[in-house]
Amino acid sequence: MEKIIIFDTTLRDGEQAPGASMSSPQKLELAYQLEKLGVDVIEAGFPIASPDDFRAVETISRSIKSSIVCGLARCINADIEAAHNSLKKAKHPRIHLFLATSKIHMQYKFRKAEDEILELARKSTRLARNMFKDIEFSPEDATRTERDFIYRVIEAAIEEGATTINIPDTVGYSYPQEVYSLVSDILENVPNINKAVISIHCHDDLGMATANSLSAVLAGARQVHCTINGIGERAGNASLEEVVMALKTRKDIFGGFSTGINTKNIYSISRLVSGFTGFPVPPNKAVVGRNAFRHESGIHQDAVIKKSITYEIMDPRDVGFTGAQLVMGKHSGRHALAKKLKDLGFVLSESKVNEIFGNFKALADKKKEVYDDDLIALAQEKTREGKKAYELISVRASTGTDITPRAEVKLKYKKKVCTAQSEGDGPVDACFKAVDKVAGLKGKLLDYRVEAVTSGKDALGEVSIKVEVKGKVLSGRGASTDIIEASVKAYLDAINKISS
Repeated sequence: MEKIIIFDTTLRDGEQAPGASMSSPQKLELAYQLEKLGVDVIEAGFPIASPDDFRAVETISRSIKSSIVCGLARCINADIEAAHNSLKKAKHPRIHLFLATSKIHMQYKFRKAEDEILELARKSTRLARNMFKDIEFSPEDATRTERDFIYRVIEAAIEEGATTINIPDTVGYSYPQEVYSLVSDILENVPNINKAVISIHCHDDLGMATANSLSAVLAGARQVHCTINGIGERAGNASLEEVVMALKTRKDIFGGFSTGINTKNIYSISRLVSGFTGFPVPPNKAVVGRNAFRHESGIHQDAVIKKSITYEIMDPRDVGFTGAQLVMGKHSGRHALAKKLKDLGFVLSESKVNEIFGNFKALADKKKEVYDDDLIALAQEKTREGKKAYELISVRASTGTDITPRAEVKLKYKKKVCTAQSEGDGPVDACFKAVDKVAGLKGKLLDYRVEAVTSGKDALGEVSIKVEVKGKVLSGRGASTDIIEASVKAYLDAINKISS
């Protein structure tokens, strides 16, 4: 049986999705969970992109022991050196070089001829070979590249030391038959292709990322790039859970292939990524959506009770959906909470659990039952980066059709309790202006979103905001059964990033 290498790029391409940025502690926590999941390669980031990206790759490379840790680099000397420096402590380091090869990119992005691109690929791979044994090379926009040229680039990269050749459908332009043809032609026309592993990297702009990835496997690719929940640039990347479960479920087609993924961890890591990024998992999302294993039709329900395979092509337990669940409520104790958080994918110290426990008890007093998504929202607040300069003690707001909205906020700042009042266009605006008085800031609200984390009248609401403060655009999130309180928490989460 041949192994399909799973290359996860949630921390790099996934984080490039607008609004999906994660803090360094969150990235490290996710890296631990990816290693636990059994991912072969973790693309930890793009080290040259920013100091924070460099630190994240460096931290992850020191901490991960079994998975390969990879850093992205353009075919630029400074990029390659940054990748090398960030991965010095990695037990299994890999550099991922990329260089655009399509006529569109060469003409409009590089303004370079084919021979110049070919020489750049050679020189960069040669330089990387002096620092890395494990080199992955991607001819960017491969599916729109002239076949004869892509053969030459791949051959040159392998000659200079590339051990993996990744074929990116960078803009999600291709379709399964075309991807199959491209991979097959590369195998037939690149003389030294037997010295490298062929990989595939698909985007979902036309909704075919998973199908294209699987087609590449059938054609001969033995590594697949993917992300948790399919997050990524624009419409996203091939979804790890879809690729892995397709290989596992369709043994009639993919019986000769296996992965090292512990599929029972898929559901928990899906929720972890959703919590960290603020991107909700659509209820109809394949494999991990809330409705993936739910049946409302009476005909379906009757058939599933008799034999689940009638309407379920995979066992829900295989991806981490379990029949036995802890029901979390006001009578639950610390041990139950700690176990539940662990089951949801959080690795937390006893002190962190104790901090969450207080918030959990306060929430449980307001709700009959605390759901998984409630707990994820509570735990996520404790994994944010940096200390809180401002902490909310209380908030009061008054509003109505015939009065001017007013608010009073009481905050803790440097062990002092500060109180401020303000009027506003609405109760939320009044609260934000009162916070501004305490903090001595003037924030400009750019985006404000409210989502119900769970259902019912006592649902936990999560507020996500973007605010401009001192020329910086900051994001913040806060959760509470009181939407005014959640709004203030989100605003404080944002301004704490500039105050810490």
